[in-house]
Amino acid sequence: MKIDHSLPLEYSTEENRLKILGFWIFLGAEIMLFATLFASYFVLADRTGSGPAGSEIFELTPVLIETILLLTSSFTIGLGIHAMRIGNKKAMMTFFAVTLLLGLAFLGFEIFEFFHYVHVGAGLQTSAFTAMLLTTLGTHGAHVTFGFFWGLAILLQVKKRGLTPETTNKSFIFSLYWHFLDVVWIFIFSFVYLKGMM
Repeated sequence: MKIDHSLPLEYSTEENRLKILGFWIFLGAEIMLFATLFASYFVLADRTGSGPAGSEIFELTPVLIETILLLTSSFTIGLGIHAMRIGNKKAMMTFFAVTLLLGLAFLGFEIFEFFHYVHVGAGLQTSAFTAMLLTTLGTHGAHVTFGFFWGLAILLQVKKRGLTPETTNKSFIFSLYWHFLDVVWIFIFSFVYLKGMM
């Protein structure tokens, strides 16, 4: 395995560069998934039937907290990648751990939010609007849950093996995934929640 020392460690081998390219292609497929969910949501947003509308069930405070948690986690994962690039394993692991804790807190708020929706009569079978709302939020939440366990596995590998071309490549790819989830959330916050509250 030929290592190019002029590049950051995560890009230092041909295999690593191909893995990063492959992950960008995978993210393209993920964009299509969420684009389909958003398109379906926009078509069905006014189909509330006898159920509640977004303006009746959305609450700004928990949504703002969720947004702050995820945007902060995007910042901390960036700090983690910076620490990784300068070879500071301890700082990298700390920032990754903080990122995962913020992600876990986000999931806690989202689970609470789901219980709230069901409690006020906005379940999957209530209307087309609530079905697409819960499907869109649930798909994003499932991605965050997967990301939490993936990040945990990476932390364990970095702790055991240190900052190698392989572990830094995995860490960088994970950071791309996490940033992607934050971008998706910005769309959810703007076009689902804020638009729905109007």
